[in-house]
Amino acid sequence: MGSEREPDYIPRWYAIYTHPRQEDRAESNLRAWGVETFNPKVKESRRNPYTHAPIQVIKNLFPRYFFARFEAGEMLRKICFTRGVQSVVSFGNGPTPIDDKIITVIKSRVGKDNFIKLDEDFKFGDKVTIKDGPLRNFTGVFDREIKNSDRVRILLAAISYEGHVIIEKDLIKKVTTRSAAA
Repeated sequence: MGSEREPDYIPRWYAIYTHPRQEDRAESNLRAWGVETFNPKVKESRRNPYTHAPIQVIKNLFPRYFFARFEAGEMLRKICFTRGVQSVVSFGNGPTPIDDKIITVIKSRVGKDNFIKLDEDFKFGDKVTIKDGPLRNFTGVFDREIKNSDRVRILLAAISYEGHVIIEKDLIKKVTTRSAAA
């Protein structure tokens, strides 16, 4: 029939939709069958709500999704019935392949620690705002990163006082220079 899609016997990347909190389980099961997978993760810094100590939380970049490279014509049924997998993302009559360029771009953001790097790169003189903590909403100027740590030094200007502050890098963001009048 002319409207049916031909089975795909070329290995391609597909998005796998998992059951809640089953990304690692599903990925492990697919890797056991020799299926190439890519489950990008990020480290998110937070503060303990009770002690205010910084903690690292590991999260999936795309909750309930990861990527797998396989021949859909041969493996689709097996993958759909894998423990932890809810479905292969599809539009129309079959699974929708993901362009290799998209996977390459995401993989290019993987750092030495195997986590996706999402934070901004700051340069000397960048105007920044503190996102959280006791100095929340204060603005300053980025000075430098502190070696061997996730901290940065910024120059704060507040109430006719200028001083340097060393703060967690993930607590600051660049100030955009878009004009408010449009």
